[in-house]
Amino acid sequence: MDTFVVCFVSWFLVSAVWSVSGDQAHDHVSSSYCTHVPYPDLCSSLITTDDQVLTSSSSFDDAKSGFRGLALQATLARAEEAHRFLSAMDLGSVEEKGKVAWGDCLELMEDTVAQLKRSVSSMEVEDTQTWLSAATTNLQTCKDGFKDLNLSSILMSSGMMLPFMSSTGNFTKFLSNSLAINKAAALPAAPGGGLRRRLLSDGFPSWVSSKDRKLLQSPAPNANVVVAKDGSGNYRTISEAVAAAAKSGGGKRFVVRVKAGVYKENVEVKTANVMLVGDGMGSTIVTGSKNVQDGSTTFRSATFAVTGDGFLARDITFENTAGPQKHQAVALRSGSDRSIFFRCGFKGYQDTLYVYSQRQFYRDCDIYGTVDFIFGDAAAVIQNCNIYVRKPMSGQKNTVTAQGRSDPNENTGISVHNSRVAAAEGLGGVKSYLGRPWKEYSRTVFMKCNLGGLIDPAGWLEWSGNFALKTLYYGEYMNSGAGAATGGRVKWPGFRVMSGADAAKFTVGSFLGGGSWITSAGVPVASGL
Repeated sequence: MDTFVVCFVSWFLVSAVWSVSGDQAHDHVSSSYCTHVPYPDLCSSLITTDDQVLTSSSSFDDAKSGFRGLALQATLARAEEAHRFLSAMDLGSVEEKGKVAWGDCLELMEDTVAQLKRSVSSMEVEDTQTWLSAATTNLQTCKDGFKDLNLSSILMSSGMMLPFMSSTGNFTKFLSNSLAINKAAALPAAPGGGLRRRLLSDGFPSWVSSKDRKLLQSPAPNANVVVAKDGSGNYRTISEAVAAAAKSGGGKRFVVRVKAGVYKENVEVKTANVMLVGDGMGSTIVTGSKNVQDGSTTFRSATFAVTGDGFLARDITFENTAGPQKHQAVALRSGSDRSIFFRCGFKGYQDTLYVYSQRQFYRDCDIYGTVDFIFGDAAAVIQNCNIYVRKPMSGQKNTVTAQGRSDPNENTGISVHNSRVAAAEGLGGVKSYLGRPWKEYSRTVFMKCNLGGLIDPAGWLEWSGNFALKTLYYGEYMNSGAGAATGGRVKWPGFRVMSGADAAKFTVGSFLGGGSWITSAGVPVASGL
């Protein structure tokens, strides 16, 4: 264990020994990029006097592209090294809860490596910004798992946590620089604030399959397998059907029909292009009760978790029945890029819907909860949904959202559009708010929503003292209802009543680039305000 600690610390304290070249092209790159990144010295260290990528560049644009690649490669190298050290760590003396948290970290670091690998191989700046943001979220979630289980002080005092915290601190700097460098490499912005997107002649992006275009609205889509509790289908459990989907390889759309019934199981979908079709959100229900109080991390408590890209779900409810007294207990967690949930229900109390990472769209859904019950660090748009605030534990205040952006260059946030926020039965006079800042650059907007009288006139709640009040971005635009008046709202520097131009940046078309990829799946969507 001592050898591991020494090696781990030494690895992260070693910095590159490269110096800045005198070549005009990459001098220009260095001054353009490294002046504006969070950690300029680390940025400058990427440029070498003999770097053929930059010295052979015929133009600034070529040098810019080459430098972006260098930054991503350097960040990937550190991610791979971190994963190797974590994989080799001896946990023989660690208590069971500690192993749970470390298990999360290993899975999240594997995903981080995968996100960085596809970032390195992609020239699509917008996609890369999404994947780098997901990697940033993974690092934060790894650390949060120890906090969930009250292990931070124990591991720090034993010396086990120190090398890990040191390593992730340095690795985060490289990742933060990469976010800034990649953002600076973006093509000119399109009207509405989004990045320019590569579309086919018919208006759809190149990755869209024509077979997906009507699946979500088809009255009875053809299913690859059927799940039925009564034995009338191919499988009795959703987990068995998901295992069958994994054998398909994830290259083509795999449709799972789930007949009416209550399915008590915890499900995780890692395969791409899976679609789940139920018989209605009141008829097909997936339920579980994992929670932090019983030894799960928030990340691991989800009744239903999906990480495979391109996940689609319709006409089904995801539920966690742990109750308010069990604190964090997730009904659904999505880290699936370009995932869509149509006519779905999400029922829980604290931390119901974990919009974990990447690009997500929710349409015509019902969402129930108490504290921070729509939370995470995805780029998520929630449109035409009903948001019901339940009664929490005695003494608690309700907060609808808790967005987790930790870096100002992440392209993430929660946008609630054309939706309704109302009191669930039995709420009473509990103080309820639109959100609070989970992380330093928390970003959430409510646009053209009906806000019921349950919303406190202040609108938003502090997380802890003055934390994030200057760096967050909370906005409201043309909301209606008894709780929509903005005259008594918080006076934080980060809160604003938005203009139409500001609000347009958080629509589906601009924020998700989703006017095409969502309609291609057959989901009704308002791309603009």
